Amino acid sequence: MTAAELAVENVTLTAGAYRLVREVSLTARPGEVVGLVGPNGSGKSSLLRAVYRVLRPDSGRVRVDGADAWSLPVRRLARTLASVVQEPGADFDLTVREVVAMGRTPHKRLFDGDTAEDARIIDTALASVDATQLTTRSFDRLSGGERQRVLIARALAQQPGLLVLDEPTNHLDIRHQLEVLGVLRRLPATVLVALHDLNLAAYYCDRLYVLREGEVVASGPPAAVLTPGLLAEVYGVASEVAVHPRTGAPQVTFLPGEPRESGRGGATMH
Repeated sequence: MTAAELAVENVTLTAGAYRLVREVSLTARPGEVVGLVGPNGSGKSSLLRAVYRVLRPDSGRVRVDGADAWSLPVRRLARTLASVVQEPGADFDLTVREVVAMGRTPHKRLFDGDTAEDARIIDTALASVDATQLTTRSFDRLSGGERQRVLIARALAQQPGLLVLDEPTNHLDIRHQLEVLGVLRRLPATVLVALHDLNLAAYYCDRLYVLREGEVVASGPPAAVLTPGLLAEVYGVASEVAVHPRTGAPQVTFLPGEPRESGRGGATMH
């Protein structure tokens, strides 16, 4: 796989009279892990849907390696972009291995069977998310956390240059949250991921975009973006931000009481 470049250019999304996202621009350079953070309803999921071609922008453009993502043939785009969404839809009446094998579909012609290389890629994807032991289980009988790991494995089997994930740590216990995000961090791919946990975002992401009410209000490295002043403005709560003594990443602690005003650091404000 070759890491792809993503450019979201002044994208606006609406649903009827309701504006979901307004003139949002972001970039993810090849090999970067870029995080979207913000409170519920801030537009993170809507923006991701525009990237993986579920919600067409009213205006603006999504480019993958310079090409308009919405103009590319579906099969061609699927060879470059894979997604893991919060609500995958109907249950699959398939085994776990069969679900993960679906990730190889964009790389095959009609009626092609799995090759030895396909089998190796599927095995590696399953092992990456600690799901090898689930191989023969029925997908529709898995727990929420197990399903999430299998869907991530399916995306990994697709070997995308760009991987888009909406809250991939939902339903996962702490161990599997860290393992999955560690896998994403090590991929030779570009990753755009929406996360609720700011400390995970601070540790695993190269850069963050902070959304509020459908607009980007800050972007930059986690240490520049995650300041008490910005968190008070966006989340409406008081916080303390320290540097973790072992990882060097910002560590956010939310506090009871009124938000505290503070400087925003070096974040790019919009």
